Amino acid sequence: MGMTDVLIVGAGPTGLVLACDLARRGADVRIVDRSPAPPRTSRAKGPNPRSLEILDDLGVVEEVLAAGSAPLPMLKYRDRLPVAESDPWADSAPPPDAPYDRGWLIAQWRLEGILRDRLAGYGVHVELGREVVGLAEEAHGRRVDVTFAEGRTERARYVVGCDGAHSSVRKLLGIGFAGTTDEDQVMVCGDVDLAEGALDRTRWHQWFDEDGAVMLCPIPGTRTGWWFQAGPERDGRGQPLAPTADGFRRLLAHHTALPGEALTRAELLSTYRVNVRMADRFRAGRVFLAGDAAHVHAIAGGLGMNTGIQDAFNLGWKLGLVLAGHADATLLDTYEEERLPVAAQTLDLTSERLRAALEAIRRPGGGLDAAITPDTTGLGVGYRWSSLAASRADAPQAGDGSSAAPHAGDRTPDAPDTPVAGDRAPDAPCTDAATGARTRLHRIFAGPRTTVLGFGPGSAAVLREAAAAYGDAGVRTCRVYGADEDRAGAEPGAVVDDAGHAAAAYGTGASGGTGAGTVVVVRPDHHVGVAVHHVGVAALADDARAVREYLRRLHGADRSPGMVDAVR
Repeated sequence: MGMTDVLIVGAGPTGLVLACDLARRGADVRIVDRSPAPPRTSRAKGPNPRSLEILDDLGVVEEVLAAGSAPLPMLKYRDRLPVAESDPWADSAPPPDAPYDRGWLIAQWRLEGILRDRLAGYGVHVELGREVVGLAEEAHGRRVDVTFAEGRTERARYVVGCDGAHSSVRKLLGIGFAGTTDEDQVMVCGDVDLAEGALDRTRWHQWFDEDGAVMLCPIPGTRTGWWFQAGPERDGRGQPLAPTADGFRRLLAHHTALPGEALTRAELLSTYRVNVRMADRFRAGRVFLAGDAAHVHAIAGGLGMNTGIQDAFNLGWKLGLVLAGHADATLLDTYEEERLPVAAQTLDLTSERLRAALEAIRRPGGGLDAAITPDTTGLGVGYRWSSLAASRADAPQAGDGSSAAPHAGDRTPDAPDTPVAGDRAPDAPCTDAATGARTRLHRIFAGPRTTVLGFGPGSAAVLREAAAAYGDAGVRTCRVYGADEDRAGAEPGAVVDDAGHAAAAYGTGASGGTGAGTVVVVRPDHHVGVAVHHVGVAALADDARAVREYLRRLHGADRSPGMVDAVR
């Protein structure tokens, strides 16, 4: 019986992102889903800025942007009359350190189609109609035996449950899913068609009345399709009624100035209840949980699908390095170490944003814009508490009570906002040193590799030794030149920080002085692993050692004469 490297259960955005990431790394990956056809839901409205960065890395962001639309201004009504309009992004533009300043509207089923096509390009196809009914880890802990409903048992080195809030994988593992369900906070959802011209498709329309609400947002890529969300109809005892097309028509007529017959079709109907739950743990031996299988929370802020995508991007590179034999299996322990606290924070954030939105809609002119804050972009999520963020022997370790505090030695005195180990690595526009073509750091980071950035002449020796030791083990090096720095003999792949944005983002200051330099190791998921700042050649040996030790942890022992000896 053959053995798969990774079996992914669940073919929603979380499972598909993980499958794409593993497939491009050359892993033998399979993805199954119990549904007989590609699953379709009417929930998530699209990726946030951090998820767009991940989709960019996977090579699909251009398709996503083309298939969707920018977030729309919100038109708010009370008693059927428009009372206010707001555009949370009216004065926003992408800053130099982030390519996307806002999320993107795209139907979840359309996003999944784009990811399935990308996955098919690697020769991997979703296996539909396959339900997992049994999991058993082999006695010596070297594989998982997976039993399917049709009676077949197949083997995998690792299994990842991405099968939603009612996860069969989580239940088979016996992992608890503690939390609450608020039976009073109920919403009915669906995809509907409205008569052409019934509403302005350049607005997200929101009717909030004292006895209920209706929200209608145009579905990008359709001529008459809308996302419909509303407070449910209720029976004589006040219990919510199940969603139906006729019920949607009655809600439309009651809250809006449109006749019920303007709604010509309704599908993908569902009832949403506010669930706030998190798995007790995200791993049991060789089986992992990700996305809604691991955590569910209020939809305020749009973080459900996005948190799952970011789970997948954290886990994918770690599985890839372990399967390739570069990293020890203990690297996989950092998935739960990093993502479980993020899930807990997300539960708190979304619950707080829901409270803010519910408070806002009580007032005429209030709307869902109250749920949008910088915290919902995903760009501020980091892992400073992680054992992978220890760049010095005395750096904070996971569980030592210093999870929120960065190591002071990771910062430079004149750059207190410099990213530290665990933080998202900033983007910055720059140019290719050889061709002058415009590019940016996140484009350099893209692909399944670790990146070592070097600023200033003092970084050159460390970059050379990193390339010699690990260049064939998934590590790339990139020298970042200042605009006025001598670029004679620039290394292939070097870039020029022509506007100084990279130096500003990484706190390198004026790095063109003789001997000065900064080296930053960026993990494959765009988070800083090590950042070493020094001002002279005397410090290079220690800096090279810190870089070497970090790369050894991710990519195994080097095959060069030695990075430390080479720069003494």
